[in-house]
Amino acid sequence: MDPLQFLVPLGWLAAAGPALPYAIFVMTVANLATRHLAHRRHVDQGQEADSVEAYTPHVFTNVGLVLLSFLFILDSPVRGTILAVLVLAMFIADFFELEARNVEARNDMEIEAPKSSIAASLVVLVWTSYFALFFVVEGIWNQFVVA
Repeated sequence: MDPLQFLVPLGWLAAAGPALPYAIFVMTVANLATRHLAHRRHVDQGQEADSVEAYTPHVFTNVGLVLLSFLFILDSPVRGTILAVLVLAMFIADFFELEARNVEARNDMEIEAPKSSIAASLVVLVWTSYFALFFVVEGIWNQFVVA
């Protein structure tokens, strides 16, 4: 018996649960791609104007990752909570990096890469690839790691 079965109807999650790590991994890779595109756009905006705006596809992948990580908590509470903490840290880092880009644009400084957001998203990528791509290293892992 699942302790959350009376709070949230989890029947549909049994069908979607096994696909969640793959969906989160794809969203993480898309987030990295949109992060690169957003930085290029911010550099262009910083040269032309006094502020930079959030890149809509990147905001979509950020919000999508947050929602998928919360959904993953229902399927796998421990792994999902760790992922949610990592994704929320990345989300907060993105917010502060956007504000830093605005300060750089206002002061006619060179627009730097969002280093903390890139680091946070790489940590999220490592965590999500562990669950989504574990089948690649499962044979070797089971030979050397005794659980």
